[in-house]
Amino acid sequence: MANVLSKVDEEMDRLTATLIQKQEPEGTWHFCFENGIIIDAYVIILFQTLNIENEVLIRQLHDRILAEQQPEGCWKLHFDDDEGNLSASIEAYYALLYSGYSVKTDEPMQRAKRFIQSKGGLGKVTSILTKTILAATGQMNWPASISSIPLEILLLPTFSPINFYEFSGYSRVHLTPMLILADRHFSIKTAQTPELDDLKVDRIHTDEPHSREYQELQDSIHSELRRLIGTPRSIHEAAITKAEQLILQRIEPDGTLYSYASSTILMIFSLLALGYDKHHPLITHAIQGITAMQCSVDDKTTIQNSPSTVWDTALLAYAMQESGINNGHEAIRKAAAYLLSKQHHKTADWNIHNPNPIPGGWGFSDSNTLNPDVDDTTAALRAIQTLSETDPLYRESWNRGLNWVLSMQNEDGGWPAFEKNTNKKMLTWLAIEGAKSAAIDPSEADLTGRTLEYLGNFCGLDIQHKFIKSGTKWLLKHQEKDGSWYGRWGICYIYGTWAALTGLEAVGVSSNHTVVQKGAQWLLRIQNPDGGWGESCRSDRLLRYVSLGESTPSQTAWALDALIAVHPQPTAQINKGIYRLIASLQEDNWMTSYPTGAGLPGNYYTHYHSYRYIWPLLTLSHYRNKYGDYS
Repeated sequence: MANVLSKVDEEMDRLTATLIQKQEPEGTWHFCFENGIIIDAYVIILFQTLNIENEVLIRQLHDRILAEQQPEGCWKLHFDDDEGNLSASIEAYYALLYSGYSVKTDEPMQRAKRFIQSKGGLGKVTSILTKTILAATGQMNWPASISSIPLEILLLPTFSPINFYEFSGYSRVHLTPMLILADRHFSIKTAQTPELDDLKVDRIHTDEPHSREYQELQDSIHSELRRLIGTPRSIHEAAITKAEQLILQRIEPDGTLYSYASSTILMIFSLLALGYDKHHPLITHAIQGITAMQCSVDDKTTIQNSPSTVWDTALLAYAMQESGINNGHEAIRKAAAYLLSKQHHKTADWNIHNPNPIPGGWGFSDSNTLNPDVDDTTAALRAIQTLSETDPLYRESWNRGLNWVLSMQNEDGGWPAFEKNTNKKMLTWLAIEGAKSAAIDPSEADLTGRTLEYLGNFCGLDIQHKFIKSGTKWLLKHQEKDGSWYGRWGICYIYGTWAALTGLEAVGVSSNHTVVQKGAQWLLRIQNPDGGWGESCRSDRLLRYVSLGESTPSQTAWALDALIAVHPQPTAQINKGIYRLIASLQEDNWMTSYPTGAGLPGNYYTHYHSYRYIWPLLTLSHYRNKYGDYS
C-alpha cells in the first residue's frame, strides 16, 4: 500500500508541475480539441470556394488530412474503425483535390478513389453534413431529408406542439442554414472546383424512403403550418426573413455562429444563398473566427470545431485543488479570475423553456456568450468553490451559477446539456442520420450524475431534498440491465457509469445499494488484464458496451474514480488499475490519443488533449485523499 501511495504522490507532483508550466498568462489552459479530419476538409472546401488567400493554412490542413489516410485508402473516425468511414473519406478526397496540392493521379488519391468506389461512391453517403457540403458546392442534388422540411416551421409559435424550439440548440444552428440552402437549391462552383464524377458509382438517390414515423412527423408539421395566416408567398418570405434573423442574432463576438466551426461554415454558405457578397463583413469576420480555431500539435495543424478552453480550465483548476494546491496559489487565482470573466450575464435560447432564472451559466469555449451548458457550469463552480467561501465576488458568482443549474432540471428529474425539457421524441423521426442524438436534448446519465456529484459534494445536498431525490430516481431508472449507464458526451458506458456512481454516492445513496453494487461489479467485469479500462467508439452506435481491447488513460481514470467512490478501502483491482493508469501517462501511442469524447454517434468523436491530465490527476487525488490513512 505504501508503494502505491508513493507512486501516486510522485505522479501527482509531476502532473501538477507540468500543468503549472503549461498555464497561459491569462490563467487558461489551451489544449487541442481534436475532431478528426472533417472540419479540416470543410475549411479547405470553403476557403477555396471563396478564394480565401491563406495558402499556409490550406497546405497545413491538406498535409494533416493526407497523413491520416490509411493503407487501404480510407480515412477512419477512430483507430478501430475497421471498415473505414465513407463520408470522411469522400470529404478528405474532395478537400485534398480542392486544395490544389493533390491531383487525381497521385497514388494516395488513387487508393482513396478505389476505397470510395468499393463502398458505393457518393450515392452511399449517409452523413447529412457531407451531403450538405456536396450539394452546396454542386456535387449532388439537395437531399430530400433536408429539402422536405418546410422553412415555414421557423414561424410556428413556441406554444405549438411542434415548433423549431423543440429541437436542440445544436440542431437549430445547423438546420437553419441547411434549410435556407435547400430552399434556394443553392450551389456554388468555381473554376477550381474538382469534379467528383469518378466517385458516382451508382445513381445518387436523394429521395430516400421514409418511415411511418417520419410521415407522421411531416403530417404534424403541416397540420400546424395550416394555422399560419397569410398567402403562401408572404408566409414563405416571412420564413426566409425569420431564418436570416435567427442566424444573425446568434453570431458570437468572434464572428462564429454559436461558437461552432461546423455551423459557421454552413452559415457562410447560407449567407451566400441569401445574396450576401463573399466579401461582406459578416462573412469576412466568420472566416477570421474559423481561422482562429486552429490548433497545432506535433507539427500538424487542425481546425477545432469548438475550442475547449473554458471546460479545460475549469476542470484543471478543480483537479489541481483536489490534489492539494490551495486557492491562494497563483495558478488557481488566475484560472478562477478567467472563469469569473466567462460567466454568462444575458439570456439566450436556453431561456425559452426556462424563462425565470437569472443568467449564470458557463459555456464550453472562450468565445461562447450565448450557449451555456450544465456540465461546464458545474465544472466552473467546482473550480471557484473554495474562493466563494471567503470572497463576496466569487460567492455572488457561485450563487448565480448554482441557481441556474437547479433551474435547468428537467421535469423527468434528470438534467440536459443545454436546454430544459427539449426532449420531444417525435423530432428524432427526421430522416437524417444522427437525428436520434442531435435533434433533442434529453436528460442523460452523465449529465445527471455529474450534477448530482456537484450538488452532493460541493453544496452539501442529499436525497432528503425533493429535487435531489427526483434526479436520483431518474438515474436508478435508467441503469442498463448489465449494471452500466449510457454516457452521451464521453465514450460511453464507462463514462456514464462513472458519472452515475459518483453522483449517487455524493448525494447519500449507500454503497451497498443494489444499483450501486451492480454498477461497480460491471466495471470490475470489464477491467482489462493489464489493470486498465478501454471502450470502443463503436459502443455509441451499437448502443451496447464494446471493448477496445486495450486501456486508455481517461477511461481507466473514470472507472477507477467510480470504484474509489464506492469502496471504503482500496482493493487489489483498484491498485492494479492505479499502476496501469500511472504507466499509461508515460506512454505515447494510439491508446493515449484514442478519442474518448463523444459528439455525434457514428460521425464525430473528440480526442481531448487535456484528458490525459484532468482525469488521471483527479482520480489519483481522490485515491490519495480517501485511502491515504491506510498506508
